Amino acid sequence: MRFITFLSSVFVAACLMAQSGIDSPMTRAVLKVYADQLKADPTDWDTWMRRANEYYNHNQYARALEDVDNALKYIPGDNKAERFRAYMLRASIYQQTDRYADELMDLNAAIALDETSYVAIYQRANCNYELGNLADAKSDYKRLMRLNARSVESLIGQARIAVKENNIGLANELLDQAVSFDPANSDYYVRRASVRRVMGNHQGAVEDLLLALSTDSSNSRATQALVDYGRENYPAVITGLTQAIEQAPNVGMFVYLRAMIAQAHYNYVAAISDYKRIIERNLYNYHGIYASMAECQLALCRYQEALDNVDHAISMDKNVASQYVLKSQVLRALGRAEEAVAVAAKATALAPGKSVPVAEMGLCYAASQNYKEAVNLFGEVSMNEPDRPESFMLRAWLLSGYLYQPVAAAGFYDHVAALDNFSDTDVRSLRGFALLFNGKTEEADAWMSNILEKSEDKDGFVNFMATCFYAAKGDTDRALACAEKSMKLGYANYYDWTANNAGLITTAPIRENPRFLELLAANSAIFGK
Repeated sequence: MRFITFLSSVFVAACLMAQSGIDSPMTRAVLKVYADQLKADPTDWDTWMRRANEYYNHNQYARALEDVDNALKYIPGDNKAERFRAYMLRASIYQQTDRYADELMDLNAAIALDETSYVAIYQRANCNYELGNLADAKSDYKRLMRLNARSVESLIGQARIAVKENNIGLANELLDQAVSFDPANSDYYVRRASVRRVMGNHQGAVEDLLLALSTDSSNSRATQALVDYGRENYPAVITGLTQAIEQAPNVGMFVYLRAMIAQAHYNYVAAISDYKRIIERNLYNYHGIYASMAECQLALCRYQEALDNVDHAISMDKNVASQYVLKSQVLRALGRAEEAVAVAAKATALAPGKSVPVAEMGLCYAASQNYKEAVNLFGEVSMNEPDRPESFMLRAWLLSGYLYQPVAAAGFYDHVAALDNFSDTDVRSLRGFALLFNGKTEEADAWMSNILEKSEDKDGFVNFMATCFYAAKGDTDRALACAEKSMKLGYANYYDWTANNAGLITTAPIRENPRFLELLAANSAIFGK
């Protein structure tokens, strides 16, 4: 995900992530057929299983669990194959919801039905590992080797246990043996990287991920692992990519990855440099490169450059809704809200029913002071995505600040405060902001204090959010202290710091403060000033 602003571009990206196939017309039709069949025959275990699998594939784990429970009530006791399948599905549901003890019970039941199942034994080994039952895990990993003498899963699993037992030499031997089975298999390097990461061998882990991509440039697991690793150890990933680029300067994939990871960590100046390198050396000719560069330029308030690049991206492919959303964001930043509405409308036409362009259009209407229409649009988004806090926060902002409906606004803040799909250290829940804006200052303070104490802020985003929180609360000293830390950690979104006015979660209350202006000047290098 690329971060440009919190309650505009990040909101849009969050909406994108929240889009779920469970709401597609085809899936709804399939689920209706299942519901009708079960209404006609509640003992139809095969339909319970089919629907459970459908829910599982769409990450609807609570619903999937209920259905597989019902299936197990009716699957005949002598039908070992189907009972095995049901136990395995339920075990996977428990795995996805971190209920490892329950998962282990079902895996034991499944293996009792089929003692030669490689998949079940492997999953049980991993489950025991998560539970800390290292002896049982090791036994199952070795059992895999007896079923398959070239079991990479066995070797990687034993290596993980060796790391836990502080036997690093053995761990390295097992990892190397696993890769030696098939050096051309890129997935083996990804697996070795995951263990090296746990070992603290960050250089080795990054090298393995780059080896995986060199072996197979389309390995999405390696790409995602590298991006994820960048969140944990940004310097190691950037160093590894830089070394790879020095050795192979014309491999565009490495330059693109470095740009993308730099951008994800708000290092927009470096990202723009790499995107320009790709274009100037003709390493790729892809519309997304221009769009990505425009995102970075918007974040640095280089509006005209951003507009030129997003227009170029659109000229290369006129059917990408996200590029019209981005152009709308740039136009809003330029104060051209009415033009932005028209561009956002093109995005909605290209992606009907999707929340991203609808949310952007809501922001455009708010910018053009058409608050009633903006509220309606945010309402449409929040109905589709009741577990996402952003649209509720924006509705409350407009209702309380412009439409004189404080009671309705308070209800939406209460909704956000009651959401339970975030951890208590995840600032993206916005819970403390909702509490603050509803006058529950003490509880809101405790929320933010807990986040600052327990979450690890690697790139300044958490402290940026804390800046917005304390600025809204009127605690200027704490807001400025968090701003200083955020900038030192590298949060370089100049648009967020100086211009973003979408909602109440902004730095607006302290922007004229001389100390804040001094901080911006002192950290001008991260903004490319």
